[in-house]
Amino acid sequence: MNIQANLTNYQLVNEQLRSHDDREISLEHVIGQRYLGCGSAGKYISIRGTPGNGLGQYLNGSTIEVFGNAQETVGNTMNDGEIIIHGNCGDTCGYAMRGGRIFINGDCGYRAGIHMKAYQNKKPAIVIGGKAGSFLGEYQAGGLILVLGIGQNGAYPVSNFCGTGMHGGKIVIHCEQAPEGLPKQVLVSRATGCDLTEIQPHIADFCRLFGGDADNLIRQQYFVLTPNPAAGYKQLYTFN
Repeated sequence: MNIQANLTNYQLVNEQLRSHDDREISLEHVIGQRYLGCGSAGKYISIRGTPGNGLGQYLNGSTIEVFGNAQETVGNTMNDGEIIIHGNCGDTCGYAMRGGRIFINGDCGYRAGIHMKAYQNKKPAIVIGGKAGSFLGEYQAGGLILVLGIGQNGAYPVSNFCGTGMHGGKIVIHCEQAPEGLPKQVLVSRATGCDLTEIQPHIADFCRLFGGDADNLIRQQYFVLTPNPAAGYKQLYTFN
């Protein structure tokens, strides 16, 4: 099924998406239409152009692949499935996501992974190929955020206030030196063999989707950010 979005109102485009039973749907000439693929399950949706805010909100098992950039709140509260972005992504990507994976070939804006969470077998992941803006993983409660820092020549690829209010989950960052000036809620350590084993499948899939040398990426230096149990926030949300 092929849908030409052009200047069609986003509500009409979404009605077309929902009304067809085709497992594979191609959206062409997308120009900022919002909420594409919201709540979708069991479909593959390819998008050419620039989708607007709320792409894949509440996604429940579909795969959405964007051959271009995406705007804000990609994957808001998504439950399952994958969102693949071949370009850059705007702010608040993965807001409160609780399952599935988001792959971003390029850079990501502010507050990616804010309020991410995990439950039982649900462990969401965001993989950012380039660099991320400020407040990455703000109030993160679970899941994995992986920043590969491709093209950053080993420099720290995240802006300010990474992990502010973090009380669960893990942020793994490729850089040559341990990050400094982190909020008091965050502990930083060099990645262990177990950490590398955890991120290896995500790196392999990133390279399968976008190209690159997975073996070379896994050999790079990574640092792991985890919640500081002495900082207070973790005590509000978890128990031993």
